[in-house]
Amino acid sequence: MAENITLETIRKPQIVDATIRKIAEVGFHNVTMEDIAKEAGLSKGGVAHYFSSKESLFKEAFKVYFDRIFQRGKDTMDQCDSPLDKLLSYIWLYNGDDPDLNIGYPLHFDCMALASRDEGYRIIFHEWVNGWIDLLGEALEEGIRSGIYVISDIRGVARAISAIYHGIAVRWFLDPESHSPEWAVRSLVSAITHLMSEYKM
Repeated sequence: MAENITLETIRKPQIVDATIRKIAEVGFHNVTMEDIAKEAGLSKGGVAHYFSSKESLFKEAFKVYFDRIFQRGKDTMDQCDSPLDKLLSYIWLYNGDDPDLNIGYPLHFDCMALASRDEGYRIIFHEWVNGWIDLLGEALEEGIRSGIYVISDIRGVARAISAIYHGIAVRWFLDPESHSPEWAVRSLVSAITHLMSEYKM
């Protein structure tokens, strides 16, 4: 029994990682279970042993990857001292050389497309966005406690900041010829700094 549990703890992440890589490479609709098995170095039956359907595997892959990026964002924010620096700490999201992002953005856009018609993916997207809103809300609460900001609707402001990040990211990633990383960072810092100036004590 212990050997099976150990094997599962190895195989499931191996399969999920292979799925993440293949979705990022060719897109959700173009990935087959055979592709994933080959990428994971397993048989198709080996994949099916741990995931009963393509749908359950793909949803797990999206959740796992979004959790990784979310944790990275939290760790980055935790390294900042001031509430404003924490709100601005996600400029790494506009680094085209970052391997996390070259996987993450294709997954993110696939999830958004799927969420437009599928409730299960809409829930995954909702949880992803709300995780960021919670993190940004913590930085805003710290600013309130420190006497820097006066904010009555913390989640509303956190949603606005999250939307600024997201809107700039979409333009930067999908149209890099017109929206450079420098433009993205400059626009982000300007928009959030201006927004937060409205809430200063």
